[in-house]
Amino acid sequence: MIIPVLDPHFRPFIGFLEQFERETAALPQEQRAQIVLSVSHGDRREVYAYEGFRDGVDDARNCFLAERLAKTLLWVYGGHRLGVYGSRKIFEFLRERYSEKGARAFDFGFMQDVYEQPFVVEELAEAPVRQTVSLRVGGHLEGCRIGFDAGGSDRKVSAVIDGKAVYSEEVVWHPKTQSDPRYHYEGILAAMRTAASKMPRVDAIGVSSAGIYLDNKIMTASLFLQVDRKKYGDYVKNMYLNVAKEIGAPVTVANDGDVTALAGSMELGEGKVLGIAMGTSEAAGYINGEGGINGWLSELAFVPVDLDPEVMRDEWSGDSGVGCKYFSQDAVIKLAVAGGYQFEEGLTPAEKLKVMQTLAEGGDPLAERVFEDIGVYLGYALPLYARFYDIKHVLLLGRVMSGRGGALVLKACRQVLETQFPALTSLNIVLPDENSRRVGQSIAAASLPSVR
Repeated sequence: MIIPVLDPHFRPFIGFLEQFERETAALPQEQRAQIVLSVSHGDRREVYAYEGFRDGVDDARNCFLAERLAKTLLWVYGGHRLGVYGSRKIFEFLRERYSEKGARAFDFGFMQDVYEQPFVVEELAEAPVRQTVSLRVGGHLEGCRIGFDAGGSDRKVSAVIDGKAVYSEEVVWHPKTQSDPRYHYEGILAAMRTAASKMPRVDAIGVSSAGIYLDNKIMTASLFLQVDRKKYGDYVKNMYLNVAKEIGAPVTVANDGDVTALAGSMELGEGKVLGIAMGTSEAAGYINGEGGINGWLSELAFVPVDLDPEVMRDEWSGDSGVGCKYFSQDAVIKLAVAGGYQFEEGLTPAEKLKVMQTLAEGGDPLAERVFEDIGVYLGYALPLYARFYDIKHVLLLGRVMSGRGGALVLKACRQVLETQFPALTSLNIVLPDENSRRVGQSIAAASLPSVR
């Protein structure tokens, strides 16, 4: 194993999982059980099957692994029903953990809110069968289209005619600090009206925005962090639909991670693209082999990658070892401090990231080590992600991947894959340049709706 120098206690989830599989495979058949976990919503069901211990053989490790896998399934795929087949002990354990007062109360409540259904943990009498949905989105370039990208610090809009951006603008705004949703509505509407004025007509609108969207409705999004959803629930939920009515064109809304992956897929001319953005947190999106999206959450920020029990906890979910603390500016700061660096008082996390990036550009050994260790993290995370995504291409994006630091992350990641996971060395891992990513993102967003 390659150890992150500044985090010597790192215990990769994929390592534990592979060791567990080796041990169960060596057991007599009577001590093994086929364990199947599933998450579902509507007609969609995702399944993860593996060999575990039969109840009574090693319940502690059996339940521990099942809980980490269940957590992963929920945040990769999403759903409000968690099914367990093959172990009564695991079912009882997960039912207690994923409950209103259980250790995973955050996940329990989040999934209920997103899917607007009670969250249920159920014991299954039969092994569940996977039922997938592939939604073909994007790649529609004909006509006059608006592409809108709602960021946390600026909003970007493009007027696109037959796949070519004829006008683009970026406007600074502050949606995360505004409690009145009219601020958001008026800003979005103004951007779209500006784009509309640059074209003879508007045939369709595509929106790329951080958050979770179902049927083009805003289920949860950090842009509305300060808005009282109890007071403005339907107004916020239907905001993009209402703006589209004002413009007079159909709209398709997608998570910005999926749109980033779509932009990469359109440029590569292939699917099976996983996009990972490392910035304030870890964001992700996926385009499948058919060039569509699967209706998954892909919230990798909450997926466990480290099983060391003493690591930093995510302040929001309360869980430890999850991606947002390994693939973000928080990871840079954490590793720098672990290496003995003392930041000036009063710096924001973004400013601290910039300090480390500047030092790395100058060849500072500690700063270089920080980004190399993030690359080690990533080298162990990608094989885990590959258990749930069929990946051919990986796009690495976000502020953490800028400059020389990003190149160091990529180099260390490839070293881990080459030495520890040779079956994955064929992954095409790329760092798109910022300019092509921004232009590509606006065109990809505009291409979301089909108007045929």
